[in-house]
Amino acid sequence: MNDDASNTRDDPLVRIDGLRVAFGETTVLDGINATIEPGTFVGLVGPNGAGKTTLLRTLNGTQAPEAGTVDVAGERIPALDSKAASRLVATVPQDTAVAFEFDVRQVVEMGRNPHRSRFSGWSDADEAAVERALDRTDTEQFVDRSVSTLSGGERQRVVLARALAQETPLLLLDEPTASLDINHQVRTLELVRDLVRQGKTAVAAIHDLNLAAHYCDELLLLAGGEIRAQGSPESILTETALQEAFDANAVVSQHPVTGSVYVTALPDETAERAQGQETSRSRPERVHVVGGGGTAARHLYVLDAAGYDVSVGALNEGDTDTEAARSLALDVETVEPFAGVDPESCAAVERRIDAADCVVVADVEIGTGNLPNLRAATAADEVVLVEDRPFEERNYVGPAATEVYESLRERARVVESSDVLSAVTDAVDGSSVTDADNAAGGSLSRRPAQPGPEEPDS
Repeated sequence: MNDDASNTRDDPLVRIDGLRVAFGETTVLDGINATIEPGTFVGLVGPNGAGKTTLLRTLNGTQAPEAGTVDVAGERIPALDSKAASRLVATVPQDTAVAFEFDVRQVVEMGRNPHRSRFSGWSDADEAAVERALDRTDTEQFVDRSVSTLSGGERQRVVLARALAQETPLLLLDEPTASLDINHQVRTLELVRDLVRQGKTAVAAIHDLNLAAHYCDELLLLAGGEIRAQGSPESILTETALQEAFDANAVVSQHPVTGSVYVTALPDETAERAQGQETSRSRPERVHVVGGGGTAARHLYVLDAAGYDVSVGALNEGDTDTEAARSLALDVETVEPFAGVDPESCAAVERRIDAADCVVVADVEIGTGNLPNLRAATAADEVVLVEDRPFEERNYVGPAATEVYESLRERARVVESSDVLSAVTDAVDGSSVTDADNAAGGSLSRRPAQPGPEEPDS
């Protein structure tokens, strides 16, 4: 690594200038220019075939460019031999399978190979690096096990430990959340973010835009072999950019819990519906949403994007759902912070429900304060009941709320959050819900509910 004055702490760790990579007659990357600052977590996002993996391979020196330069920490990567490049860049590949029956410690120790010569012994520095890597990834518990006996998520942590043992300034990850369950996805990205906070620089190709938005400091959007944009998730993940790069009809909102950018992909017919609804009908169909505590925000964005005339409430002032409704200029009935739904607000909600073609009841917690919202929904002709959690986990009233909920459930379309839009479309179009539909394993379901616990009012 150069230690000259030109490679100062303020210089970018990674500098890419005029990069072009081709395979035969096919150009994968063309004219790529980018810089990556030290101590940042950069997500590579873009459609399949955009060149994300190719860019990672060029950064670690395993893919030679046809033109342009790639510098890491002031060194020209394509000019370095494999060991020298591996002292600057460590990679966690998408495929974490290990060909031989190595135990976990042996796999992690392989990360020290770039720092050792053929004749050098195992040093105290090597041992310390391996122990630190095992500790950071919580893989000490596996050290005597064969790596082939581990689950996919456990094996990925071991491969990440091997990369950390290399002690490089730059860490590359190729689809680190692919094929992992949500628990291991979050655990992996939390670990990478912690490493970045400690000074590591990470670049990861991530296909899940919402995970990328939540964990990455910057995103680099690749499409058509070019970098379309680089910047904060808020500046990159816009509806226009997603349409141009992914040819996707999507709604971009703010996650009600994390506050991160949140992307919801919509089916193609949603856009057509929104464009043609005004002319095909005398008015847009009306949907009233019962929510609270951020449980309705996603539905509000999706339903509004689909062209429905959406109302919501009653909600407390300052509630996440209230803010989401106001950002969309929706019709929202509110009460004071921490106040219950008073008779006047309840009457206003009942008027909205009476005018609605469908009512959506979100996966909201029910206390004495908002029980009137649930009661008002029983008057609706069409109800979509969102059930991501059993009602007994959300019921803070007891049998009185259970009775109201069950009366709704007997005739509602019971769905998970991902199926709300299709359920509302079926409801306003007059499609019926039958036991045969539910038995066939469709998106609508009727799961047996149990009485909720007697808990303090909220």
